[in-house]
Amino acid sequence: MTAILTVHGAARTVTGSCYLIETSEHKFLVDCGMFQGSKTLKELNYEPFPFDPREIDFVLLTHAHIDHSGMLPKLSKHGFKGPIYATRGTADLAGCMLPDSAHIQEIEVEDLNRRNARRGREKVTPTYTVEDAEDCLKLFKPVKYDVWVKPAPGVRARFWNAGHILGSASIEIEIDTDVPTARVLRLLFSGDIGPDAQTFHPAPVSPENLDYLICESTYGNRTRPKLTHDQRLDVLEREVKDAFKDGGALLIPSFAVERTQELLADIIELVDTGRIARVPIFLDSPLAIKATEVFIDHADELENGDEFRKAMATPLLQTTESAAESMRIEQVEGNHIVVAASGMCDAGRIRHHLKNHLWRANTTVMLVGFQARGTLGRILADGAKAVRIQGEEIKVRAKIRQLDIYSGHADGPALANWIKDRAPVKRAVFLVHGEEEEIEALHKRLDEMGIDGERIIEPTLDDVFDLVTEAPGARSRPGPRRLQPEVVGRFDWHNDLSRLWLDISEQLDRAADDKARNVILRRLHRSLENAER
Repeated sequence: MTAILTVHGAARTVTGSCYLIETSEHKFLVDCGMFQGSKTLKELNYEPFPFDPREIDFVLLTHAHIDHSGMLPKLSKHGFKGPIYATRGTADLAGCMLPDSAHIQEIEVEDLNRRNARRGREKVTPTYTVEDAEDCLKLFKPVKYDVWVKPAPGVRARFWNAGHILGSASIEIEIDTDVPTARVLRLLFSGDIGPDAQTFHPAPVSPENLDYLICESTYGNRTRPKLTHDQRLDVLEREVKDAFKDGGALLIPSFAVERTQELLADIIELVDTGRIARVPIFLDSPLAIKATEVFIDHADELENGDEFRKAMATPLLQTTESAAESMRIEQVEGNHIVVAASGMCDAGRIRHHLKNHLWRANTTVMLVGFQARGTLGRILADGAKAVRIQGEEIKVRAKIRQLDIYSGHADGPALANWIKDRAPVKRAVFLVHGEEEEIEALHKRLDEMGIDGERIIEPTLDDVFDLVTEAPGARSRPGPRRLQPEVVGRFDWHNDLSRLWLDISEQLDRAADDKARNVILRRLHRSLENAER
């Protein structure tokens, strides 16, 4: 039996996780995630899959985050009818995350089509609808941790707790072959690896003695200070108190699953112990509200689950299901906290709050998760003086803070140690799910640990590898590329255009008078005329 691996996502970017494995008898996926970030990258979500969904026999899903699961409804919409193997926690979270993803797409496409109609452009359709997402959920087949499943003859899989979010798993796969030197291939897909210390989960665990390891590298260049729970509360207390000094709002763009629940539990603990003022706390995300209910249902499986249940029952926490309730938050004056998705500020209600608050000097925006290149969150983190939201220019006067104490990802040293503990990895380690500098930094850490550099592979989008050949990780063919490697994970021309509009606006604002503004505009017109020649 042959074994070919094609990397169809999360190659030098942290989104779009999708790996196709082909044997002589079967085709299956590990993850089928949505691309996020620049418009160029997100446009891949609307293109046909680089494989025929009807030929996929089954899917192994590491966890419910949209960058790992978000294209599953599109997969089933276009002909996939096989089982989706996932843990019970992942299946339950997907039950609220995938319909929510579809709902957001429907709303955004409706708004886009209104703008397109005014511009004389054609209508677009969402990648999938809520109905498609509901149909996809019927394909989920829950599995237990540490128990082998046999999704097809000659293929076995086992799920290990990855410590990232509720239900998250690293997936061990065994593939029978007819090659004497590789009778059974042993692969491990890391999924997303959680840090050693978390509120809800134990440290991640996984098997050793592998042929191939496909490992995330999200924070391969980051060394994060190790904080106890009390130390984390101290940091959060200082940030909240500083945000409240000017009597303004604290906006927290947060990932709806896990980060939101951890953060809310800590905020409520600070309030209950009198360390921060009792102010209104709004959870303004229908998805985060539903995800919190899933966490409460699974509290018996979580460390500190009883404390979490009690914290979420506080009357101080106000949830806003409807859009009208969300809009009314803008009428609240004085100190208050708004936790809203999405964590990268790319969609959802947080964009409405940012539009109404970024220009206020007494607002604080606290970024608590990874910000991919090309997202509004990354642009704010990089110090933008103005941004464009829904076609409008918004000056950034709010304080932008980054708090790297709620990450669900292991940092560089922890990832390197996790890889080392999986030894021996006999054939190759693939570094995926990371931007270029993060991958290179983790590669260097592994080199320094004595892991053979020739066995460390940094795949690019749509790279194809023969896993059975004698050469470890040999590329069997380049494969047709949907995007060139230098485009993936970078700011694109859409980002450049937005920056150009903002730069022009800033120059016009700073000009002494109308005469000076006309000079600027004439120079721009001349540049455009020269570009056309």
